[in-house]
Amino acid sequence: MEKKRLSKALAAAGIASRRACEELIFAGRVQVNGETIKLPQHHVNWSSDRISVDGQSVKSEQKKFYYVLNKPIGFICTSARPGKKPIVLDLFPNTERLFTVGRLDKETTGLLLVTNDGHFANKVIHPSSNIIKEYIVKTLQEITPEHLETLSQGARVDEKWVRPVSVHKVRKGTFKICVQEGKKHEVRIISERAGLKIVELTRVRIGSLVLGTLPVGQFRPMTEKDKELIFTR
Repeated sequence: MEKKRLSKALAAAGIASRRACEELIFAGRVQVNGETIKLPQHHVNWSSDRISVDGQSVKSEQKKFYYVLNKPIGFICTSARPGKKPIVLDLFPNTERLFTVGRLDKETTGLLLVTNDGHFANKVIHPSSNIIKEYIVKTLQEITPEHLETLSQGARVDEKWVRPVSVHKVRKGTFKICVQEGKKHEVRIISERAGLKIVELTRVRIGSLVLGTLPVGQFRPMTEKDKELIFTR
């Protein structure tokens, strides 16, 4: 069996996306043959190396699961529970090692992908995929042309100026915004710069996959058609 980078091997085993696996490695939570390894590029061989995460043995292959979730408010996108706070994975009854594909913050609701396929997750979140995400934003103020102009200019997020793909008014206090960068709190920061106070933020589309009528807090298996839609513009 050929050797693989440790981060790639963990992603293939369904531990997390490749980026998240790198974070696990840097944090010293991954062991190879009993030794803590902090280099994602360390090469391993499933046939001869014993790999574990947080002391739990990792299997090289497992059945892959893919879900579409309508995330409710108050749930955190993490695999490591911060105290007693609810996490997205609490909504899933099975015991498979699942993780979210990217993140929605605690106060944001809507379309979220959940899987145990690290390669799939990495493909979705990687900038080269150029996947557009659409959000519906409800605010306290009436949306004016001036607001739309400022929103379209974007904002500085993580020391980089980012601009939305498009911004459109939906009704008096609601607008929809499409972004491609996927920076943390990007929509909230852009809205704040425009002087808008968000009262409700919902992601309704990833690529061409739409949330539809899936009830809040419910999930469904992802179909092959869904996967195609994610990468379709």
